[in-house]
Amino acid sequence: MRLALWPTLRQSWSEVRDVARYADTAGWDRLYLADHFMGDEVNDPIDVPTLEVTASLAALAAETTGIGLGTLVLGNTYRHPAVVANWIATVDQLSGGRAVLGLGAGWQLNEHERYGIELPGPGARLRRLDEACEVITGLLRRPPVTFRGESYQIEDGLCEPRPIGPVPLLIGGRGDRMLGLVARRADEWNTWADAARFSDRRAVLLAHCERIGRDPSTILTSAQALVLLTDDENEARAFVARNTTRISVAGRAQQVTDFIGALLAAGLDEFVVPDTFLGRGQARVEALGVLEAAARGAGWTPRPAQAA
Repeated sequence: MRLALWPTLRQSWSEVRDVARYADTAGWDRLYLADHFMGDEVNDPIDVPTLEVTASLAALAAETTGIGLGTLVLGNTYRHPAVVANWIATVDQLSGGRAVLGLGAGWQLNEHERYGIELPGPGARLRRLDEACEVITGLLRRPPVTFRGESYQIEDGLCEPRPIGPVPLLIGGRGDRMLGLVARRADEWNTWADAARFSDRRAVLLAHCERIGRDPSTILTSAQALVLLTDDENEARAFVARNTTRISVAGRAQQVTDFIGALLAAGLDEFVVPDTFLGRGQARVEALGVLEAAARGAGWTPRPAQAA
């Protein structure tokens, strides 16, 4: 089992840096950052300042020493794949081979409307993401790349310097067609899930893998849920009831242990913890310590510390 932290970029840079350094030292396996420019006006208010993901992840490459660093996930509609490939290769160089590239089809309507960026229908977005995965994989692993598709045309495209090692390609999503793309293209798959939802979606992924003859064990799986630590049962129930568009878990540490354990029993490889509701400063450090103990109870072993 791996344990990953997902700091929100809707906090100051010093807070992002400090929690990343903490997770690095404490032996968390990975750290992920989201790719958004504003809140979606449903789950998050629109006007909270939000740090940009590519600059933030590159900076964290220099601030940490051992933790994996990834995106959860880049919006393909506003990130050209050739630019993405060169960026993630540089982050991999800066971090000594710790980069993880998470990609998604793009979905947040208000970002596209306010910036004048086209948001095609689901089918067109999936076709575009499929092409982007082919372009990026080629540039990272087999340059030069010539590609002529519906959305992208590349002529003898280069990506130098190359990444230090193979950068895992993670695809985030849960729809049936998206899981078909995961089966064809991804090294890793991520989704919001509890054990029941994960089992349901994983069965679809397994069916896609069987159809194309891919060994599903070659696709690592990760899932996240909003986490609230509280001894107040009423607060815990209200938290879960309020977060209807995202999976969540609330309660004491044992409830988090049981939640993670059920996911692991369903076949999960990595549990991702957003820090949104864990407080800030020392309160967050204490909450993360509780979660580390909960994860150990579910089978997690901290990553060995590395020298700076």
